[in-house]
Amino acid sequence: MKEIFKKILINILSYEASLVIKKYNPKIIAVTGSVGKTSTKDAIYAVLSKHFSVRRSEKSFNSEIGIPLTVLGCQNAWSNPIGWLKNIWIGIDLLTSTHHFPDWLVLEVGADHPGDIKSVTKWLKPDITVLTKFAKTPVHIEFFKNRDEIIREKGYLVEALRRDGVIVLNADDKDALSFKCKNNHKTLVYGLESEADLRASYSEMFYENGKLVGLTFKIDYAGNSIPIIVRGVVGNQVIYSALAAATVGIACGLNMIKISEGLLDYVSPRGRMKIVPGIKNTIVIDDTYNSSPVAAESALETLCAIKTNGRKIAVLGDMLELGKHSVEEHSELGKLSARCADLLVTVGLRTRETVEAALTAGMADLNILQFDKSIEAGQYLQNILKEGDVVLVKGSQSMRMEKCVEEIMAEPDKAADFLVRQEEEWKNR
Repeated sequence: MKEIFKKILINILSYEASLVIKKYNPKIIAVTGSVGKTSTKDAIYAVLSKHFSVRRSEKSFNSEIGIPLTVLGCQNAWSNPIGWLKNIWIGIDLLTSTHHFPDWLVLEVGADHPGDIKSVTKWLKPDITVLTKFAKTPVHIEFFKNRDEIIREKGYLVEALRRDGVIVLNADDKDALSFKCKNNHKTLVYGLESEADLRASYSEMFYENGKLVGLTFKIDYAGNSIPIIVRGVVGNQVIYSALAAATVGIACGLNMIKISEGLLDYVSPRGRMKIVPGIKNTIVIDDTYNSSPVAAESALETLCAIKTNGRKIAVLGDMLELGKHSVEEHSELGKLSARCADLLVTVGLRTRETVEAALTAGMADLNILQFDKSIEAGQYLQNILKEGDVVLVKGSQSMRMEKCVEEIMAEPDKAADFLVRQEEEWKNR
């Protein structure tokens, strides 16, 4: 019964959203890929919102129900039937009355199952499609035959582009870049390592008073170079997000000065490599929104590169929805943890493979701790953390690794302002 109600609701909201788009005719930017969709969407919003009227997907509203909610400007009503009726009414009101509507929509588009994106593109026709990165083993792969099927699914957003549309691609990802040869649209590419229209250079973490505070890098385009400073976040993904946003800005006719001004206001989304002050003068790298092999490996590489006088501690929860790839990918994290961390803390059954691989790679047994729940890991860490320690916390959404961060952050009373999944609906799960 619940699934029937959900299907009916999706059909109603999608139909309303399609009619709203026809009536108000906004420009649409669709962001997809396996890694970095939300941070890229938020970076694009930061660049464009200084110069245009823009609406973006809230949080990670990237599903067949989240996308029409964004178009209509509605909130998730969760299990409240009255709330869903109000959302439907908002759609009716937009269609029967004249309202101010954004000139641009920046939409994150994800795929949990085959057909998800193909279904959305029946009514969603982007002006700009952004492909971020395709992981070797993407999250959600257990519902697809293979990764090629995932790439094909997300490619429907390229096929759905308007005739005069623009495609923006990550030049460092061969799967994303392959779409350059599959369409006749104008294409712009960005990257760190490859020849690209927009390229980042001189990237490094920066410190104030010996403490990690963010990243600096330059964006090079058409012979010009602009410096970028992003505070409160680390990792290559924020650079890729800024590059994608700058490339979209170029496609929209903005110059590099205006683009750099927009990026000054960029605040990376919660739970994505965010720097959070920890107890006992420690630093927590909060990467708890979700986890996939490529994202977890990138996070560990970042931990490896951080300078500190204390220990480097990796707190890793299970990665879910990997299907037959689960054992192999959890083992790979164990090997990498042995190289990048002084202490490994795991949460969940699947990370037992991580532990075994870390031991095999030479990590001492006394430097490995295992827990069933994330909050237990956080409570234990409270007692052993020392000044100068850097703690990376990461795991899949269902592992609720933000509970671990809440236990070791310096100001837990501000968890609602800094951590993911702080809504009452999540708190009650």
